[in-house]
Amino acid sequence: MEEEQKQPAQKAPGSTQDEQLLESPRADEFTHTDPWRVFRIMGEFVEGFDELASLTRGVSIFGSARSKPADPDYIAAQETAALLAGEGYAVITGGGPGIMEAANRGAFEAGGLSIGCNIELPFEQRSNPYQTRSLKFKYFFVRKMMFVKYSLGFIIFPGGFGTFDELFEALTLIQTKKIRNFPVVLFGSAYWNGLLDWFRQVVLPGGKIGDLDMRMFHVTDSPREVLEILNRSQSSLHELDKLVSDDIRLPS
Repeated sequence: MEEEQKQPAQKAPGSTQDEQLLESPRADEFTHTDPWRVFRIMGEFVEGFDELASLTRGVSIFGSARSKPADPDYIAAQETAALLAGEGYAVITGGGPGIMEAANRGAFEAGGLSIGCNIELPFEQRSNPYQTRSLKFKYFFVRKMMFVKYSLGFIIFPGGFGTFDELFEALTLIQTKKIRNFPVVLFGSAYWNGLLDWFRQVVLPGGKIGDLDMRMFHVTDSPREVLEILNRSQSSLHELDKLVSDDIRLPS
């Protein structure tokens, strides 16, 4: 009797929508799953736009989810967010622990608008309790769109790969002129100096970036200076807006 031919083992499907979307398709994937996933993605965009449509003065703050309340970075993020809230800015974070919690907490305790855009992960990321508005996303790229669309600038505290991802996406969008007058502030010079030295000593001399690219971000250790950078940016935008003729202005 011939032995039955063993079938190749099927990989278990991912536990989150992002994982499932990025998996290599199975034989019947397109006809049964992928077209419907488009509607789920579209619905998530619509829900995010609807929830945040009235937001006009948002600032996104990023940083490590591992920072503890006693860490200097946590304390500085909380102070920065409180200053921003005091000036009428809404603070937007990823809604989780660490720097995200610190920023939401600072805005919340200052009586400001504190928004969390949480994400579905294979391991549960708990939402911090300092949010006046909380959204939950299944897809990273939808969530990233909300950060950029509803922010006037990014404040980047020390963090890991997720923080780097948000930083370099913003710099790429600025470099390619997809977004304009968008300040990116790196908080914590001791943390970021190694990366900046690599830019200056390796990337720039190698012709991979230009001199103007090194001016796309600010570095500071002062919460007060973060506020000043954002206020200057908005003042410049207001002055530029007055120079635009009503004859060429796009309808809102």
